[in-house]
Amino acid sequence: MTTLKIGDKAPDFEAKDQAGNTIKLSDYSGKKLVLFFYPKASTPGCTAEACNLRDNYETFLEKGYAILGASADSAKRQQNWINKHELPFPLLADEDKTVINAFGIWGPKKFMGKEYDGIHRTTFVIDENGVIEEVIAKVKTKDHTAQILS
Repeated sequence: MTTLKIGDKAPDFEAKDQAGNTIKLSDYSGKKLVLFFYPKASTPGCTAEACNLRDNYETFLEKGYAILGASADSAKRQQNWINKHELPFPLLADEDKTVINAFGIWGPKKFMGKEYDGIHRTTFVIDENGVIEEVIAKVKTKDHTAQILS
């Protein structure tokens, strides 16, 4: 779906997280960033993915990674999801899809024979200089950490 590939400069972005804080790509300068896009907070697959990252959060920190999630959910929905599952990382409430569109992950999807537009579950690993070093389009929600750190 996305046209971004390894070696591309990650799109510069600025968006509000669940608490109303403005988060920019430049905030992560000098750090590796795992930016994971998911279709909808509190759904089974998205919860499995976020909890897998949560359960391995210390490992990510030890390896110099920050984690940031993003979807088109409202800040309130993101905050409720964080509270319910004790997620230790911020979630962008990208309701206007600015970041989602910048990364090119919005488009036609199929589910149970119906076609609709939505977010393609995709993770970008961005290096300390803002360059994409990995694009994971086939996310294994229950074992996503292994995909990222392999």
